[in-house]
Amino acid sequence: MARKLGRPTDQKNALLKGQVSDLFWYGKIETTLSRGKDVARLAEKYLTVAIKAYDDQVEVTKKVKNSKDVIEEVKVINDGPKKLNARRYLMARLYDPQERKLQGESRTEYKLRTRDVKHPLVEKIFKEYAPKYAARNQENNQAGGYTRILKLGARRGDDAETVIVELL
Repeated sequence: MARKLGRPTDQKNALLKGQVSDLFWYGKIETTLSRGKDVARLAEKYLTVAIKAYDDQVEVTKKVKNSKDVIEEVKVINDGPKKLNARRYLMARLYDPQERKLQGESRTEYKLRTRDVKHPLVEKIFKEYAPKYAARNQENNQAGGYTRILKLGARRGDDAETVIVELL
């Protein structure tokens, strides 16, 4: 059963959506114990969905006109139905932060680097986390346990128990 976290349902869901998105983007977050437990539960669920579908790809042949108006056949790798469904599921349940400019990077370099990535957080989940955890699951013959909660102690001011939630 999910906790109320002292907020109306829509605010609670938005708060958890933001914290889970930050957890995937940064790798760890600091929050209160009750929020941290809910964030870890959702992160485990979303990672399991990504792990089950990350390697579903289909090779498709497309006909494309080149610069000389000659039609060529080009082979393209698209998401299969399972991966497409998982991608849409995650896009609906996570905020999608935009890629930041690197220090000393020009505007044109930034645009070149990010032109193919429309949803950087979902791409990060499918390209970094899913293969890593799928290999770990095969190696150790276990599933789950992708997050860890480390207790920090009471927060000054309201004495709330604070924790760090991180991806392993």
